[in-house]
Order: sequence, then C-alpha cells, then structure tokens
Amino acid sequence: MATTADAPQSPAGTRVLLAGESWSTTSVHTKGFDSFFTSSYEEGAWPFIRALEAAGHTVDFLPNHVAADRFPTTLAELSAYDVVVLSDIGANTLLLPASVFSRGRSMPDRLALLAEWVRGGGSLLMVGGYLSFQGIEAKANYRNTALAEVLPVLMEVGDDREETPQGIAPRVLPGHPAVAGLPSELPPILGYQRLLPRPGSEVLMTVDGRPLFIVGSAGEGRTAAFATDMGPHWLPPVFLEWEGFDRIWQSMIGWLAGEDARA
Repeated sequence: MATTADAPQSPAGTRVLLAGESWSTTSVHTKGFDSFFTSSYEEGAWPFIRALEAAGHTVDFLPNHVAADRFPTTLAELSAYDVVVLSDIGANTLLLPASVFSRGRSMPDRLALLAEWVRGGGSLLMVGGYLSFQGIEAKANYRNTALAEVLPVLMEVGDDREETPQGIAPRVLPGHPAVAGLPSELPPILGYQRLLPRPGSEVLMTVDGRPLFIVGSAGEGRTAAFATDMGPHWLPPVFLEWEGFDRIWQSMIGWLAGEDARA
C-alpha cells in the first residue's frame, strides 16, 4: 500500500463519517444427535479507514449496530463532517432504530435529512455490497428512499448484484481528480452492483462495460457511487493488498471533500 509519505495530504480538519461495514455470523454445528451454536463479529472497514488516515483524514466509524442508534439525527450533527460514507448498511438500519421499531416513537427520517444535508453542500459516497443500493433480494432498498434522489445513479427495482467469481478487472477513465494517480486497469473484483448513471453525472470507472464509479452533484453538494465493495468478499486479497488500494480512496474522498476546489 502507499505509505503516509506518498499519500496526498488532506486539508486540516477534513472529517469523514463511515456507517456500516460490520456483520455478525451465527452458525449451527450438528454432530449426530447433538447440535450447538457459535457466533462471530467482523468489520470490513479497516483497510479503508487506514487509507484515509494515511492521507490526513479523520474517520469516525459507526458499525451497523452502532449506526442504528447513533447516526446523526440533525443537520447540526451532520455539519461536523465533510463527507458521509454509507457502505453495506441497509436503509432499514437508518430508518428503523430501536426507538421507532421497538418503542413506537417518532424521529426524523435520517435518509431525508442526509439528502437535505447533501443539497446544502455536504458530500456523500455510497459503496457497494450486499446491503448497498438495492442489494441482495433488494433488502438494502434505497431505490424508494429520499436518499435515492441525490445519488448520481439510478437503481434497479430488484436484486442488483452481479456476481463475477471468475474476476473482472475494472477500467479507469482518466482526467478527473477523483481518479487521480490511478492506473488504467485495477485488479480484478468478484462482484458489483448494476447501476445506471443519472443524467448529468459522470462515469469514471467501468467493469465489464457497466458503470462502476460514478460522480455527480445534488444542489451544492457532491455525490459518488462506487458499485463494488471496500473489502471482502467482492474485493479479493489481491485487490486489498495491491499497492494502489490506498490511492483509490484518497483520490475519491479528496474530491468529495473539495480538495480540488480549495487547491
């Protein structure tokens, strides 16, 4: 990976909020007459977080179970950040915290609030995964939310995953600061979301002829969609260990944070 010395340094005070990228697994073990359960908890965000911290960004990480109750509920709370990143976190996690689902109390629609924040000048990135965009069995279900209106992509109605177990290498379309320093071809990925660019947005990466990285704007804010994972399983070890891994996120978040405008 790129070293701290090689990384482009962000302006002081650039703050990123990352929500999602965690999961728990429960397994049933059956041995003849007897069975028992085991469970595990994992987070897939740390390569991404380390890449941003190497460039001088500050990242606040809310795993899924934490984001459910602690994701910002006011514009004032969101204003503490330059960029919000949603990765593998379904719409229901942000729409139905315990106060609503279990206790029946009303609270702000945090996806509508996030869309309002973007239109007012905030920046938003959605990263792909089984619970991003529409996701597996369409359970991420962002297509029918207020947030869909500010994303630079149009989503399918149902399950939008494209599994590529054979591995397909994304192509980079140069010339935009959000892909600065990247080669023309990236290591192969094992899956992605099928998305269409919203009119007025710009496709900066493709895979198998489809859009993979799309940028756009909504009101005064900048938006981006990266249609594959930031970690396993759609990014295999060869991608995560690739020396250009850090540069992808540094360039992407740098553009969203407006570093090109400040320069």
